[in-house]
Amino acid sequence: MALTGRTALLAALGSLPVGIWEPSWAGILAVNAPLAVACACDFALAAPVRRLGLTRSGDTSARLGETADVTLTVTNPSGRPLRAHLRDAWPPSSWQPGTEIEASRHSLTVPPGERRRVTTRLRPTRRGDRQADRVTIRSYGPLGLFTRQGTHKVPWTVRVLPPFTSRKHLPSKLARLRELDGRTSVLTRGEGTEFDSLREYVPGDDTRSIDWRATARQSAVAVRTWRPERDRHILLALDTGRTSAGRVGDAPRLDSSMDAALLLAALASRAGDRVDLLAYDRRVRALVQGRTAGDVLPSLVNAMAVLEPELVETDARGLTATALRTAPRHALIVLFTSLDAAPIEEGLLPVLPQLTQRHTVLLASVADPYVARMAAARGTTDSVYQAAAAAQAQSERHRTADQLRRHGVTVVDATPDELAPALADAYLALKTTGRL
Repeated sequence: MALTGRTALLAALGSLPVGIWEPSWAGILAVNAPLAVACACDFALAAPVRRLGLTRSGDTSARLGETADVTLTVTNPSGRPLRAHLRDAWPPSSWQPGTEIEASRHSLTVPPGERRRVTTRLRPTRRGDRQADRVTIRSYGPLGLFTRQGTHKVPWTVRVLPPFTSRKHLPSKLARLRELDGRTSVLTRGEGTEFDSLREYVPGDDTRSIDWRATARQSAVAVRTWRPERDRHILLALDTGRTSAGRVGDAPRLDSSMDAALLLAALASRAGDRVDLLAYDRRVRALVQGRTAGDVLPSLVNAMAVLEPELVETDARGLTATALRTAPRHALIVLFTSLDAAPIEEGLLPVLPQLTQRHTVLLASVADPYVARMAAARGTTDSVYQAAAAAQAQSERHRTADQLRRHGVTVVDATPDELAPALADAYLALKTTGRL
């Protein structure tokens, strides 16, 4: 079998007589000169790295947990073929742990004057903007003895959006909304705020809904049907302070709140209501206003993608003042915050009347399912102590929720998996009773 490249050269050097390896200038030159010539030729034949042209294309956004493909186009303007290994560097959170080496490294050959494409597949593990770092290219000569190496900055940003896992609940909530809106055979009787139509009375209907004038004009008793009002204003207020940083399961409370807010926004926009977003701790972190029904959900997702919890105490007075400026007329203000006693009693309760006297207020809080499991634990001394601590925490949480209800606030306290559908149900209940 014929030997080529580095293998042939080393074999040739190994076949030299033993005497030639003696420390003499003639021996040194006899061994090193061929190797130096081979390296020089290999270096000369390796394509230059600095002159390469690199451009990017591909995905600019992806939902958390999904993949994003970013294509790198390498153009070789030189007269020598490019044989190279390439590393496309991104932040560590751009891949699942342990997959970075395989995903970021590529081998390619580019003939003179041509271009080739390589695709880096990202699978981000965190929300936010992921920005490409540098591209490192190592160009080899035909013998593989010598290389040229250089780096290029090729900017690109992939925005990692919230996963919106609660969208699986949207079809069932829309079906309930259609029932409320009178577009199916089931109609809301005697409630609501906007007249829809007349129909014949059936046993069980609210007698207050009977239209006596219409009844006098026909032989059957006629009742009014109602549908919820449209074009109501809903303000989603996300508390991004320190309590939102607490992890429940595998994600911060803020992520669960955002997921519930997205389901409510999708449902409310289909109901014909206007939805705005305010994210606040000690200053405004995000504000989305005046979007159309078709644009509101993409706008909210894009704004939420870069939000991170801030390790500061939320300024409840500033949050209230900003919410009142954002919603000057009657609106449903949905406040996503913690039910911890201290922040509520010292921060929110003193300023809550400013909100409730003008707006309908709904508070949504993420409960930790581990606390419920602790409260049910028995069998050992440690389990009993844990159960007692969990029961005390639950009692304080219920007491705080009761305080808020006495101020006219609707409270939804549920685990991350249950918060989004429970919040949607609370919104539909407000629609049904005409409180929105």
